[in-house]
Amino acid sequence: MGRADVAASIGSVGDALDNALMESTIGLYKTELIKPQRPWRTLSEVEPATAEWADWYNHRRLHGEIGHVPPAEYEASYYLTATKHLVTVTT
Repeated sequence: MGRADVAASIGSVGDALDNALMESTIGLYKTELIKPQRPWRTLSEVEPATAEWADWYNHRRLHGEIGHVPPAEYEASYYLTATKHLVTVTT
């Protein structure tokens, strides 16, 4: 334990960037889904709404930082481009 009796993070170096991205996503989730639709009465209401939001966020929501395309489309394009040079066609 540290001087303030606080345990150090168990993450690895560089996790601060991952944490910032996750905190940003959680903030959007709360702003776009959780807060506008309150009050949530049961977990069985929140779970399917969360799954629908995550699907929309990844497959239909346009993200300005990645060229105004959904993350799933951006990722597919990235891997297609990154692996294109690995394919060799011989006749």
